[in-house]
Amino acid sequence: MCAGRCIWLFLIFCTVIFSVSAQKTKSQLQKEKQENIEKIQEVEKIIGETSTKKKNSLGELSALNQRIRVQESLITSIKGEVNFLDSEIIENNDIINALEDDLEKLKKEYISMLFVAQKVNNSTTRLTFLFSAKSFDQLIMRLRYMEQYGQTRKLQADQIVKVQGELSGHVKEIRTRREEKNKLLNQVVTENDNLSNLKKKQGSLVRSLEREEKKLKKDLAETKKSVARLDKLIEDLIREEMERAARAKAGDSESLSNSFEENRNKFTWPVSSGFVSQKFGRQNHPVLKGIVQQNNGVNIQTKENEKVKSIFDGEVRRVAFIQGLGSTVIIKHGEYLTVYAGLKEVFVRTGQKVITNQEIGKIFSNTEGVSELRFQIFKNMTALDPQAWLKNM
Repeated sequence: MCAGRCIWLFLIFCTVIFSVSAQKTKSQLQKEKQENIEKIQEVEKIIGETSTKKKNSLGELSALNQRIRVQESLITSIKGEVNFLDSEIIENNDIINALEDDLEKLKKEYISMLFVAQKVNNSTTRLTFLFSAKSFDQLIMRLRYMEQYGQTRKLQADQIVKVQGELSGHVKEIRTRREEKNKLLNQVVTENDNLSNLKKKQGSLVRSLEREEKKLKKDLAETKKSVARLDKLIEDLIREEMERAARAKAGDSESLSNSFEENRNKFTWPVSSGFVSQKFGRQNHPVLKGIVQQNNGVNIQTKENEKVKSIFDGEVRRVAFIQGLGSTVIIKHGEYLTVYAGLKEVFVRTGQKVITNQEIGKIFSNTEGVSELRFQIFKNMTALDPQAWLKNM
């Protein structure tokens, strides 16, 4: 009887521990799924803006590629929930089987106790048992035994009721989990269909853009000229700042540099919404074969009229207009510089002190409806990968 109760208590303990850890993991999966749904809505808005201005643009392709990536991530998170529910169902099945075994043992023990109790409750047997005691102390002990035996029998009955209740609860739980799993499996089918349609659209868009090779090469040549002007602006400014730093005392500059470094991987993004449309370093052109582009930062495609913010405290060292890219703001943070290119409006001026998350301008949208920020981080002459410094978005 004691062994049966211990098994039952152990199972309840395991169930509680499992449900606490499971709830946390399940909550994370559901949060991840919700974040992906929100990202999909965000990207859909960007796709809508680009396709309204011009059908079949590189900006639309970039947004569509991101849409596919998020769709794949959404499917992965839903499948993760399904796998987790499978684990819960297996766990519940194991507990149900163990509880059923334990319940069977408890019932057998109870039946045996009832059989003994029936004998003991016979008045002649009861009196014979009591008065056959050899001493008064033994008589008292036998009375206590009979009382304790009655209490134990009642406890055993209560235990059976508790185990039956727990068993019923787990059966209901497993039904709920199975219904939840079936809904998620239907979601997976739907989202896989959506992914298939997106990939068809992607293929059609790429083929359409490939037919515009001449225009794409012309646009690329113009963009390279604009980027070269930006690179020259940054290079000249860095040289000026390094010469200035050599003449001045380190002091505040060193302190700000250290503070900037301490925030690596913690900086908020310079825009509230969007995605990386072109990564740092050498990247293959999304359509033109054999063409590689060098990027000293990241391009962030965002929504029309999006506000651009400084990622950290600093001082505005340059505000300039660059043909083909729009306005550029460069902010100094000790030895570090952050560059924000692709603005149509600027809210700050050269020499102005700015703080973290202060709005410095509004994003520029080109003739194809693409709203894209070129964001760069430099430490002296070295270009750094912004994605290694910004929080995951």
